[in-house]
Amino acid sequence: MMADADMAKTNPAEFLREVRREVAKVTWPTRKETLVSTGMVFVMVTLAALFFLVVDQIIGFGIRLILGIGG
Repeated sequence: MMADADMAKTNPAEFLREVRREVAKVTWPTRKETLVSTGMVFVMVTLAALFFLVVDQIIGFGIRLILGIGG
């Protein structure tokens, strides 16, 4: 690993070569892994939205009950 002083001396061409080397080391997800992860995100967002909808309705009902407003 290079020290901070060495990083300042790196020229732009060397920097780009280092970036290419590092990017080559990255393990990119497959198409299937990306689709599964995206699906899980949508499911979790939907579950969270439903949870907060229910909690909001319960709290709203409780407040209306306490304050005696509404039908």
